[in-house]
Amino acid sequence: MSETVLETFPAGSPRGSWDAEEFAAEQQQQGVAATVVMDLDTDSFLVRVIDADG
Repeated sequence: MSETVLETFPAGSPRGSWDAEEFAAEQQQQGVAATVVMDLDTDSFLVRVIDADG
């Protein structure tokens, strides 16, 4: 399995993870199984998709 990062959002944003969560929700409405995770190394939220065949 592999992952594809669709977008990154800085954790220091005034809205916190909301921007990432909203982007992931938009992707989910289009049928993309996007999830949000926190990347501690880069201090950012990642919107990602897990590729089962990767």
